[in-house]
Amino acid sequence: MSNSNKTGGAADIAAKEAETLYNTGVEALRTGDSLTALNCFEKAARIERRPVYLSNLAFCLAKEKREFPKAISLCKEAIKYDPRNSVLFLYLGRIHLLAGQKKDAIRIFRMGLRTEKNQEIVKELERLGNRKAPVLPFLERGNPLNKFLGIMLKKTGIR
Repeated sequence: MSNSNKTGGAADIAAKEAETLYNTGVEALRTGDSLTALNCFEKAARIERRPVYLSNLAFCLAKEKREFPKAISLCKEAIKYDPRNSVLFLYLGRIHLLAGQKKDAIRIFRMGLRTEKNQEIVKELERLGNRKAPVLPFLERGNPLNKFLGIMLKKTGIR
């Protein structure tokens, strides 16, 4: 066997190990164990920097360690390498939500929907809800009168 075949074999083994770690991380995340998932995704990303590994790692970093700038950076790196994958936008949007950046999250979710129809993104947007038009449309949404009337009408059940 030549050296290149041995190297290729080692790379294949490493890639399979990374995929196994990734799958273990996905299952841990599905069951709510984001700390185990974080550990798996960190190891998988060290072996192979695939966009899906990076975005899952980023989400777990945000969720477990509240490292939002690092998480956003990792997600953006993942999107740079695979801009047509809506799942990467889903995780970036969720990270923005964890960081309290709802407006940015909605913008990212909508960008993800432009790449492909993703039911998880649709569910996130539905969960966030649509804002109603201002009570007095000739005034800006942030006008104190609009805010006050909106709150009052919501409390009375009219709106």
